[in-house]
Amino acid sequence: MKLNPSVIVLIISLVILAGCATYYQKTLRFQSYIMEGEIEKAQQWLNKNDKDKEGKNKLLYHMYRGWVSWMLGNYSSSNEDLETVDLLIEDSHKQIGYEAFALISNPGVKPYQAEDFEKVMVNYFKAMNYIQLGNYEDAIVEARRITIKLQKLNNKYKDYKNRYSDDAFAHIIIGMLYDADGDYNNAFIAYRNALEAYENIYVDNFGTTAPLQLKKDILRTAYLTGFHDEVTHYEQKLGLKYEQPDPDGGDLVFIWQNGFGPVKSEWSINFTMVPGKLGFITYTNEEYGLTFPFYIGNRSSGEQAQLRDLSILRVAFPKYVERIPVFTEASLILNGQSIPLELAENINNIAFKTLHDRMVREFANALLRVATKRAIEVGVREATRGQSRDDRLDVGDIAPAAITLLNAFTEKADTRNWQTLPHSIYYTRVKLPEGNHKITLNTSGKQQTRQHDFNIDIRNGETSFFVFQSIESHLPGQ
Repeated sequence: MKLNPSVIVLIISLVILAGCATYYQKTLRFQSYIMEGEIEKAQQWLNKNDKDKEGKNKLLYHMYRGWVSWMLGNYSSSNEDLETVDLLIEDSHKQIGYEAFALISNPGVKPYQAEDFEKVMVNYFKAMNYIQLGNYEDAIVEARRITIKLQKLNNKYKDYKNRYSDDAFAHIIIGMLYDADGDYNNAFIAYRNALEAYENIYVDNFGTTAPLQLKKDILRTAYLTGFHDEVTHYEQKLGLKYEQPDPDGGDLVFIWQNGFGPVKSEWSINFTMVPGKLGFITYTNEEYGLTFPFYIGNRSSGEQAQLRDLSILRVAFPKYVERIPVFTEASLILNGQSIPLELAENINNIAFKTLHDRMVREFANALLRVATKRAIEVGVREATRGQSRDDRLDVGDIAPAAITLLNAFTEKADTRNWQTLPHSIYYTRVKLPEGNHKITLNTSGKQQTRQHDFNIDIRNGETSFFVFQSIESHLPGQ
């Protein structure tokens, strides 16, 4: 039976279109459970839909398992999955087969390797797990790995380095852990490093300034270490006067993770080819001021004709879509006082800037991918153009059209990302007398407020850590 070529082309296009949903859309049921606060159902969904356990999304699978276990308070189980993630990140390397396949399709066929900020957030959650387990030593190790990992990641980029080259909040965590252990010297150094990261990186790139609490902790640990000259220096620099806290009681460090970070979608731009000299062609986009030369060497007249068919290329790139948190600020209510939590880490802004920096580095690779696919298309057309109607096989009738459809529909961006990371992180430190305290977290936004009550035990001379995640976020694009 001979199928009509147009029918075969339609079948091919429908098969391809079935796989055109974004990663967020493909995991919408899981994301819905998360947004609804049904964390146990989200865990059940992961256990049931475990096809990614050993596939190209293995990294994301364990990221989600680790996060879900953290939300459920299973901190050791969470770290088991996050340790798997860490090992996969360390062992990641280019695989020739996947790279070749991606060159004629799209980056989504390759194993997911994570954005740079996602890689260090693995260590953040491992540190949080160790804190909850009372293992401050290992928590410090994980927090230090954040700063070390960022340095290594940025050193491998020759051009267009990441603006996210250091993590201020990681230094704060290090400082708080040394602080809790009574090592005020190292705590002071970590707090000072955090201040420098805010001043040199965060203010200009992510719009985040140093929290007032950090400044107070710098003065306090400098004083406790006996660095009186440093106390005077930072009093003048920060415009604060050091005040000795009550020596009795203990500290509460409250960390608020607000909402969820962005999800990836897709956008595309067109490039126009400009013939050059000495074996070069150049693809340009005037709107964005982008220019990328390619060396093609000497070509025959037939090959030059093929290149003319590549005069315009459409290239797809990933983009982030923000999920705006319902709540924009929060405070702790205790003993009739309202203590505001301060923004320390805007993961949403870091995500946008990190992806932009990566895309600038990878524009040339994306163009090469599209040019390769179009060259295959042109080659097929040239091969079938000279055949008589009787000499062509049935597949020859549809090959050019099928290749065109394949190229159009496989030119997709990789829209995978770790979609349970918080939008932003806030914190504060509160001095409290020993005993059990009822504390209220008051979160507020433009349209609603919400209160959460907790009972927290405070012991003399000790620091208690408490982490809370607000799940309320608007859907992508809202």
